[in-house]
Amino acid sequence: MKALVVEDERILSDTIVESISHIFDCTQAFGGEEGLFEAEQAIYDVIILDIMMPYMNGYEVLEALRHKHIATPVLMLTAKDGIDDKVRGFKAGADDYLVKPFHREELLARLEAVVRRAGGGLKDNLLQFKGLVVNVQNREVKIDEQVVTLQGKQFDILEYLLNNPNTILTKEQIFDRIWGFDSETTTNVVEVYASGLRKVLKQYGYDGYVKTIRGLGYMFAPEEGGE
Repeated sequence: MKALVVEDERILSDTIVESISHIFDCTQAFGGEEGLFEAEQAIYDVIILDIMMPYMNGYEVLEALRHKHIATPVLMLTAKDGIDDKVRGFKAGADDYLVKPFHREELLARLEAVVRRAGGGLKDNLLQFKGLVVNVQNREVKIDEQVVTLQGKQFDILEYLLNNPNTILTKEQIFDRIWGFDSETTTNVVEVYASGLRKVLKQYGYDGYVKTIRGLGYMFAPEEGGE
């Protein structure tokens, strides 16, 4: 899973990354404008967003994201504990609030809750759907207790889809998330690996849950459906 940490205090930002890096692949932004640019890529599972930043504060970043219909879960950080600040954050579209200073355990617990409410799964590093169980930590996939062999990128696509159920993920989003912006290949590689993933899942009767949305991308849907 991927997290964007938008915090202008570099020491605190590094501390946050160190605390959650066993669960999240983290990207750091050290200002509001930089954070907004990164968040607009729409490839993150959660955003940790500081409020008190120069030039563009956390409220402004969050309002801009929600105005652009980017629904990535946001955990806001602030040195203030006033009710007015929390109300403003929630009205802007925040999913939760954490007051500085905070303990590592509380940060992890709140992130877990935010991601779970958004449809992801962090508990025990497992993602589950019916008989399908994906262990994110050791990258093992089982269906009805049978081990399923997936190529690296096939696993990554499945994990991304499971973390975003009933959400259309474009080929561009999947490509940027898994191959990276600076990859020398093209987005056509997404079709190759997605097709391979469905062929593997078909052996277990689960291919129908990975839907191809023609002209757009792919979606993991609880109700089976073809292309």
